[in-house]
Amino acid sequence: MSERWAVVLGASVGTGAAIARAVASDPGLSVFGAHRGSHPEAAAGVVSDVQALGRQAVFYEGNAATPEGVELAVRALAEVAEPGSVQLMVHSLASASVGRLATGERRLVPRQIAKTFDVMTHSFIYWTQALLDHGLLAPGARLLALTNPLDESLLTDCGLITASKAALEVYVKALAIELGPQGYRVNMLKFPTVLTPAVEQVYGARLGDVVASHSRMHPAGRMCTVQEVARVVSWLSGPDAEWFNGATIDYSGAMMSGLVDLILGGES
Repeated sequence: MSERWAVVLGASVGTGAAIARAVASDPGLSVFGAHRGSHPEAAAGVVSDVQALGRQAVFYEGNAATPEGVELAVRALAEVAEPGSVQLMVHSLASASVGRLATGERRLVPRQIAKTFDVMTHSFIYWTQALLDHGLLAPGARLLALTNPLDESLLTDCGLITASKAALEVYVKALAIELGPQGYRVNMLKFPTVLTPAVEQVYGARLGDVVASHSRMHPAGRMCTVQEVARVVSWLSGPDAEWFNGATIDYSGAMMSGLVDLILGGES
């Protein structure tokens, strides 16, 4: 039996890294990871962990969000993966601009808007097209986008991110209809805020307050972990989840319901 592969976009740190480790363990996929090279030591650690599980690990450093960059990455993948061997593609790319849409000093400019949509939204299409063009998708392959509950609430300066995720959800539904007859499954996993290097960098000294507020927000009384998200992705890549298609799978732990309760002060 030929090696089966998972393509994990944004695989060096955070959720993507956890997913790479998880799917290498169960269902036992080799991992082709794409990353920008910002965290070389972390990427090397993921490679080592995947290899320790007896799987291949090939990490590609480059721009995985433009049509040209995607084509180069998929050519590199085709050098190590046989045709029809990619069982899973997980879109964990994140690089977005925050700011106002029309007013103030923080008003977003066209370059920021275009880049955010390329990374967060359009690249999902670019990767799907390239994997199909190169004949790399396995029968019943799963294509998985990631999102968060931000699309349920327009936080200050996050309108562009919310819009990009909303468009990504439309892409998922459209691709599910288009690719379903070929046996492929396209879905979106919605999970809450988890602690990643990006989150830690954004919040800095306020991180403790963020953790405390999110812990109160979740009915479980704590934040979700990247490992919990990764385990769900492992399950979604297996046979028990083959009927999911065009779905936005809510794994948010009732985060937004908890936010409403937190704002209202909870029960008296």
